[in-house]
Amino acid sequence: MRGIAAAKGRRTRRHLAGRQWEGLIFVLPSLTGVIAFILVPFLDVIRRSFTEVMSGKFAGLKNYRTIFSNSAFLQAAGNTVRFTVVCIPLLLMGSLAAAVLLQRQKRLGSFLKSMYLMPMAIPVASVVLLWKLLFAQGGMLNGVLSFFGAAPVDWMNSDCAFGVLVFSYIWKNLGYDVILWLAGLSGIPESIYEAARVDGAGEWRCFVSITIPNLLPSLYTIAVLSFLNSFKVFREAYLVAGDYPHKSIYMMQHLFNNWFRELSVDKMSAGAVVNAAVILMLVLLLQRAWEKE
Repeated sequence: MRGIAAAKGRRTRRHLAGRQWEGLIFVLPSLTGVIAFILVPFLDVIRRSFTEVMSGKFAGLKNYRTIFSNSAFLQAAGNTVRFTVVCIPLLLMGSLAAAVLLQRQKRLGSFLKSMYLMPMAIPVASVVLLWKLLFAQGGMLNGVLSFFGAAPVDWMNSDCAFGVLVFSYIWKNLGYDVILWLAGLSGIPESIYEAARVDGAGEWRCFVSITIPNLLPSLYTIAVLSFLNSFKVFREAYLVAGDYPHKSIYMMQHLFNNWFRELSVDKMSAGAVVNAAVILMLVLLLQRAWEKE
């Protein structure tokens, strides 16, 4: 009997080892691509952030001191932080509210889901054309204002440009977050709500005591994806306002684009390392807060 048990144990261990090798072989192509096209180039960026662009000599922290004393870098970093702080809470709350309403609309749910996802399917060039049609000095919005006797506003060259960019980001990404919230909502058993209603709990009480706690696992993923998507708004801002837009929407992406055009590889490398470090720190802090919850 002991021999049979030992033989079964060896077969089990060999089977588990084989499954582990199968998993490694399965992820090996993707892992190789990540190492070759992301990790190795980024390590080279870190190396370049400590060297001079022309001679390649070691420069220590000179490049980092240069960017932190650069007014354009400070302005772009401040605008990017401001944009993220404003957009992420608005997007998360707005998409959650829309997801809860969609879940209750059984008949129109599929149609409304498609409508929410439409902005993601629209090409960037079409979005830019729409923005120019709406917010240009001779656009439709100014046409409506002039009809009521108000003076036209150059929206993209005033302080209103930041609001336009925020609206563009939320409009573009709302449907994506709604679908993610709906996936989380679908995992909450309906029996929990029925038991709570039998005990006299109202809709708001059910939302606060049942829906929110059960959506916490989804919150981390949605918040991180929304945060990363906030760095993709550059395309719209660049195509609408150019290399040097209004100071309120001059983002880190504008700065890197201008440094790349000027071949300021040393400053661009140092800025990229700082940017990556800040993003990694924020993601880890968010993960830590989520694990505590």
